[in-house]
Amino acid sequence: MSLTYREIKQQYTALQQTYDYMLAQRAEVTAFAQAQSVTFIGCGSSYCLSESAAFSFRLRTGLPSSALAGGDLMLNPERYRALLAGTLLIAPSRSGSTSEIVEAVRLIQQASPIPVLALSCVTNSPLSQQADFSLELPWAFDHSVCQTRTVTNLYTANLLLAAFLSNDEAVIADIQTAIQQGEAFMTRVEQDIRTTADFSWTNAVVLADGELYGLASEGAIALTEIAKVQANSHHLLDVRHGPMVTIGPDTLVIAAITGNGTEHQNNLMRDIKQRGATIIAFADRADLISTEHVDLAVISDNPLDIAAQGIPFMFIPQIVALTSAERQGMNPDQPDGLVAWVKL
Repeated sequence: MSLTYREIKQQYTALQQTYDYMLAQRAEVTAFAQAQSVTFIGCGSSYCLSESAAFSFRLRTGLPSSALAGGDLMLNPERYRALLAGTLLIAPSRSGSTSEIVEAVRLIQQASPIPVLALSCVTNSPLSQQADFSLELPWAFDHSVCQTRTVTNLYTANLLLAAFLSNDEAVIADIQTAIQQGEAFMTRVEQDIRTTADFSWTNAVVLADGELYGLASEGAIALTEIAKVQANSHHLLDVRHGPMVTIGPDTLVIAAITGNGTEHQNNLMRDIKQRGATIIAFADRADLISTEHVDLAVISDNPLDIAAQGIPFMFIPQIVALTSAERQGMNPDQPDGLVAWVKL
């Protein structure tokens, strides 16, 4: 059994710890996180999570929120000076040691200090030492090169921050529901996902909208890193606007189907299926997916807020990537050419 697989399977145990920890920090972090705007920074997986987090903050708190790539900010701090004025900078990071993030924060603070909230999966990291407020989730740290457990935990922590600032008790409750049903969900759907993904596909497409789009991008990264295949992410209906030409019999599509516009979404699944692709569709209700147009419908155990659906959704690309790596005889723990975090 690979370390990557063990960490995927341990993510819900870690998520419960993250949920309890974040709720214990709620009053303190809410008092700190008062700003005119919010800016997230990250690299790789953390940047994908930052995109989802910024969307959640815009949607739920009404604050102007954006996501910046850490390397871009490090190279061009002056270009973003006006954007960063009066902002709260939130930096989610597995290691808290990624060079681009640590250096970007240093450059920004050196020129014009702004409040920084670090969210990392180790204690007393260089990023935590630079921050004004630090949240640390060491139980969520992935020791494998590719992030899996860390991703869902940082995503959940970011979403809880948005929920705290907007007093969104419904999404907080749905996050707890998603965590509580997680072990049973993984047990119920894993073998079907593995069976559906166990063929010689060479191209993957992950589709999702809204707060889940950043997770779709992260799903594509996981597929690329772990399975060493070409993988891309798109907003659901946007795949018609060009990328459809890349979809064929060698393509595995993973799609998050939401409760609005299901006729259009299912028509898209039909058209993708007609191109010969294999489709795994996810939703929180069975009636949202037209099973005649997909190869596998994965349904969460309870209806959930769309952002909370991201927690079970991430299990799909993770297991698909692992299945492909195993089929190809590759070690998912040590993908060629990658390191756990970048040190320039």
